[in-house]
Amino acid sequence: QVQLVESGGGLVQAGGSLRLSCAASGPAFVISALAWFRQAPGKEREFVAAISRSGSSPYYTDSVKGRFTISRDNVNYMIYLQMSNLKPEDTAVYYCAAARKGIPATQYEYDDWGQGTQVTVSS
Repeated sequence: QVQLVESGGGLVQAGGSLRLSCAASGPAFVISALAWFRQAPGKEREFVAAISRSGSSPYYTDSVKGRFTISRDNVNYMIYLQMSNLKPEDTAVYYCAAARKGIPATQYEYDDWGQGTQVTVSS
């Protein structure tokens, strides 16, 4: 099983930036894609961004395009989510997830999950 640990969440004002990190350990060779999801209070968990094993083909949900950037460091088994121009509606718990097949955008196709990190954007 792949272990994932997120960090970097916090409180930021609208318009500010944060960078989330996720450290992967375990059998990293089984990972096909890594992704970020988020869950706001009272809402379903939603897809934010995903990136392939090679670091190519990143893609994003429409609401974060142009503001968020996903990247990965395969040497250190890390992925990052650089978030800029944050809005109050970005407030959520952000989760890192690993898939063993393809580069999916649905949570049900991800096999391993981190514990989450809280991001709060004040207006």
